[in-house]
Amino acid sequence: MIKRTVQEQLTYLKKGVAEIIREDELKAKLEKSARTGKPLRVYLGVDPTAPDIHLGHTVVIHKLKHFQMLGHTAIFLIGDFSAMIGDPTGVSETRPPLTRQQVEQNAKTYLDQVYKILDREKTEVRYNSEWLGKMPSYDVVRLCGHYRLARMLEREDFRSRLDKNQPISVHELLYPLLTAYDAVALESDVEIGATEQKFNMLVHRDIQREYGQSSQVALTMPILVGLDGERKMSKSLGNYIGITEAPREMFGKLMSISDELMWSYYELLTDFAWPVIIRLREEVRTGVLHPMDAKMQLAHNIIAGFHGEEAAKKAADEFRRVFRERQAPAEAPRRNFRRGQPKRLAALLLELKLVPSRSEAERLIKQGGVEIDGQRVEDVKREIDLSKPAEFLLRAGKKKFLRIVIE
Repeated sequence: MIKRTVQEQLTYLKKGVAEIIREDELKAKLEKSARTGKPLRVYLGVDPTAPDIHLGHTVVIHKLKHFQMLGHTAIFLIGDFSAMIGDPTGVSETRPPLTRQQVEQNAKTYLDQVYKILDREKTEVRYNSEWLGKMPSYDVVRLCGHYRLARMLEREDFRSRLDKNQPISVHELLYPLLTAYDAVALESDVEIGATEQKFNMLVHRDIQREYGQSSQVALTMPILVGLDGERKMSKSLGNYIGITEAPREMFGKLMSISDELMWSYYELLTDFAWPVIIRLREEVRTGVLHPMDAKMQLAHNIIAGFHGEEAAKKAADEFRRVFRERQAPAEAPRRNFRRGQPKRLAALLLELKLVPSRSEAERLIKQGGVEIDGQRVEDVKREIDLSKPAEFLLRAGKKKFLRIVIE
């Protein structure tokens, strides 16, 4: 627990935040907490719609951790009931609800991953089926009576679908109201969510007032940009870093981001305070610190949080050996071949899935991006003799190594 004044807490909590609704209310709640000694109740609601978490998902979890580090009560709410309805946020059509079995399987692995960030002993874990699963139909109707349809249809994705004559199911309209009751049941002071959750969080504030509670503060976090530097991190786009990936893979991916994007990752994925990040950025700007060294420090910090210091150090050492000193990794993957007819190197690269196409293989060879046992190959017509036993190390691009064994 970090002991800080109200102003220091506010400054620390604002790091990386997109919007606080409202900041004066948060300050007042922090002041009351300091005066009474009663910690704020801060929650993050997550629907377990997939079994694995990538770094983009951890942005909001890190902010919950910051509240926890300041001594406030961190509540990780698993939306096991609401996940079966499906939040329509960001979708252009009705989303098929998940089954109970799918939700339970996803929730089981979720917690193991979340505890790599949050303190297991100090985290209050709740499931919204505790109250939503027991809510009588009368209370559901009463809950719906607290909100107007016209306001619900102001939501951007609903309005867009209406304009395009796309269907909206009634259960989708219920989602923001049922999750609003989560805030009522938890008697929360603060809710954390992504910017795309803003509409839902505003509904939650309104419903709390309708049930005689003080409105919680809504704190929204930006969407993390993926490895391509343009779109949000997403598995479907392939620009993600999974937190259960091997340290070596995570390190390589983190080192591939642009120097400018690095600062966003520092801001959203680490516990470094603003002054520390500002100092690092200034050191890079003035040439005191090389951008690659700053990025390696970022990668080490992130990986140590999920895999431990030793794994982070080993991944860093591997990166230096492979990418800075252009040596092969200590344990390059093996690929065995039966003896046969000679094969062109470009065709072999494609067969090994080291390139997406034959033309890309030829381009890589021409640019000097392919080596055999450390010797660059620039002849696109080069053939590999597969007729007799042999072993060699093949490098394609900067990151891909394979030990080829011909038997």
